[in-house]
Amino acid sequence: MSRLSVNICGVEFKNPVIAASGTYGFGREYNEFYPISKIGGISCKGMTIREKAGNPPPRIAETPSGILNSVGLQNPGVEHFIEHDLPWLRQQDTVIIANIAGACEEDYAAIAEKINESDVDMVELNISCPNVKAGGAAFGTSPDCAAHITSVVREKCSKPLIVKLSPNVTSISEIAVAVESAGADAVSLINTLLGMRIDIRTRRPILKNNKGGMSGAAVFPIAVRMVNEVYNSVKIPVIGLGGISTWQDAIEMTLAGASAIQVGTAMFTNPYAPIEIIEGMDKYLQDNGISSISELVGGVKLW
Repeated sequence: MSRLSVNICGVEFKNPVIAASGTYGFGREYNEFYPISKIGGISCKGMTIREKAGNPPPRIAETPSGILNSVGLQNPGVEHFIEHDLPWLRQQDTVIIANIAGACEEDYAAIAEKINESDVDMVELNISCPNVKAGGAAFGTSPDCAAHITSVVREKCSKPLIVKLSPNVTSISEIAVAVESAGADAVSLINTLLGMRIDIRTRRPILKNNKGGMSGAAVFPIAVRMVNEVYNSVKIPVIGLGGISTWQDAIEMTLAGASAIQVGTAMFTNPYAPIEIIEGMDKYLQDNGISSISELVGGVKLW
């Protein structure tokens, strides 16, 4: 399927379909359904410098055409990943992207340094985390703050750096331009939208954390719009995600400006979604006489 191969920041992907962080773990469970070498890459579970238990349950709530989650970055910590998960992943013939997070810039710097010394292919920087030293506002909610944390990680990280953008902002394009200027090699978007559900019997929020991140098919049109806006604002590659469930969605996101796409929530109901998307995209290219998926990137004809 050479029609589907893409190069992002100097890294070769056999196809543009990447498993989104937080939905694929470290790949072992999905490898029981199919060899994960079939997908272009895996953005691993978001990692912190130390092991994190995450938020108390309940921390998942269904919504129409999606879910809310407040898992809270439960993960075994970066050292456990490097020692126990990365060696296995390196044998799976797929691009490995380490998703990193922190509660303060010192955490980000420390984890970036450790990951930079490891054998991952790329780093994805999660800037949707609350900055505990700045009143709890997310790192990615202002251009200045987003640029600063990107530069902190850039200083410690020589690997290709993707910055994952939050949609919970006034202008996602301004944030994208800011992180590009601070050294990001690519951006991925969108992260989850902040939402809430209430149990009308108890009159309490369904999530113990009250609010959570909404993902799934319902957010897809918002993601398409934001990807297109960012594509037209930056020169670095854009990786599109948010509600992609089918190969048609993937083609649409590519036309909006995505050089690669990530699949997340769809896999909770259909673990084979990435495989079906890859096969569908390839058939679309073949049926339409298109020699490379890259020819479609940003190809939407705006009125």
